[in-house]
Amino acid sequence: MALARTLAVAVIGVEGHLVEVEAHLAGGLPALTLIGLPDAALAEARDRIRAAVLNSGQKWPDERITIGLFPATLPKSGSGFDLAMALAIMAAAGVVPQHTPGHRVLLGELALDGRVRPVRGVLPAVLAAVDAGVSRVVVPGRNAAEAALVPGAQVEPVPDLRSAIGLLRGEYEPEAVAVSPVVRVAPGTETELDLADVAGQGRGRLAVEVAGAGGHHLYLQGPPGGGKTMLAERLPGLLPDLDLAAAIEVTAVHSVAGVLPSETPLIIRPPYRSPHHTATPAALVGAGSTVIRPGLACQAHRGILFLDEAPEFQRTALDALRQPLESGVIEIARARATTRFPARFLLVLAANPCPCARARAAGPNACECSSVVRRRYQARLSGPLLDRIDLQVEIGAPTRAELRADAGAAESSAVVAARVAVARAAMASRLRDTPWRTNAEVPGAVLRRRWPLPASVTFAADRAFETGALTARGLDRVLRVAWTLADLEGLDRPGPAELGLALDLRIPGRPG
Repeated sequence: MALARTLAVAVIGVEGHLVEVEAHLAGGLPALTLIGLPDAALAEARDRIRAAVLNSGQKWPDERITIGLFPATLPKSGSGFDLAMALAIMAAAGVVPQHTPGHRVLLGELALDGRVRPVRGVLPAVLAAVDAGVSRVVVPGRNAAEAALVPGAQVEPVPDLRSAIGLLRGEYEPEAVAVSPVVRVAPGTETELDLADVAGQGRGRLAVEVAGAGGHHLYLQGPPGGGKTMLAERLPGLLPDLDLAAAIEVTAVHSVAGVLPSETPLIIRPPYRSPHHTATPAALVGAGSTVIRPGLACQAHRGILFLDEAPEFQRTALDALRQPLESGVIEIARARATTRFPARFLLVLAANPCPCARARAAGPNACECSSVVRRRYQARLSGPLLDRIDLQVEIGAPTRAELRADAGAAESSAVVAARVAVARAAMASRLRDTPWRTNAEVPGAVLRRRWPLPASVTFAADRAFETGALTARGLDRVLRVAWTLADLEGLDRPGPAELGLALDLRIPGRPG
């Protein structure tokens, strides 16, 4: 009888939990029993591990093998436990010293020929290992750069099981892993999409600048060809790079989702997601029964989620975004698991005024939709959803003069991004002692209590609230936008002009 232990990590959502893997060899009929709430993919590991051990030149123990994954009440999923289980068996069989595996966390999936394949969620797994006091982490070679992002981690990449066994015996020296240099580019220069390409649309350009500066949700309505999509696609170029903490958060989400590019171990630019209007609620917020993967809204964390032709999305899909727009978190509950994902994204909606999209046309091409049809089409975006949108802007079709104007006359993304960066710096200074990063995140009660504005400044917004044009939530959002306008203008606090403009950007057509 022999017993050996190794360490692995179970990733639930974007949080890692240290797991102790025990292998027990005893007399009896040869068999392998796996306990500790494994899922189907993990239960299949017994066949992968046996083939990998044999094809690595080792003898498979001809005994009764029991593998326990502890804590036993924690659900375990995926193939990332293969390497830890194989080395626990090898340690119990005396192939490697029994005390050696317990000082390392072992991550990786085994191929039948013994190769160690990359797995999802390595970044949150290594973070959990280091937090638990285990700094040495054995990972697949293709996950090494991602694992090396964690400060204090001693990463030991292995190409196959044979090398992992040699590592524990002291016979194999893994290659040193250096953190890949982060190549930073000026915001607005990393793509060819430039705000200067948009003809006219001064109001729309102002809206995307304010949205980018304060992190405010944006709704653009107007006829086709007016520039709604162009404005939304150029918004990422106005945002500054993510700081280190946000970059690790975003990278962890993408790692768990399995969409982290191997050549980009650390995501430093705000992500951008633009799903098709046929996307389901599960595609947006996440899905799974035991293994819950983050959806597109979670993958847009600290970035932008753009829904073009928003009224064409399922009503249930749109309303599923209401809660994360307030909390910045998506919590998915299933029968066997409950998972929380960060989802602090900037939502951009674009819509035509009616189904035929000719509501502003004249002559023979004029809109033939009845008022009932138009109201029904616009009602696909529910009132509670729109109440959570800070900026609601109507833009018209560009004029012939604007289309013929020299594109170089308009401000470029780089120029606007510089103003956004200055405004973000002002916000960071004002919010440095708080958990919030942008004006859009500050709760209304805190905004009114810590940074109150006199009634002479808020008169127009208060009047709109009293007449029912604004809800209490809408009033808070107008105040947040006013603070962003003040930050863009270099003011210490907003005045009546900023409040009026914020109100105009919330209620189209209202004079500022």
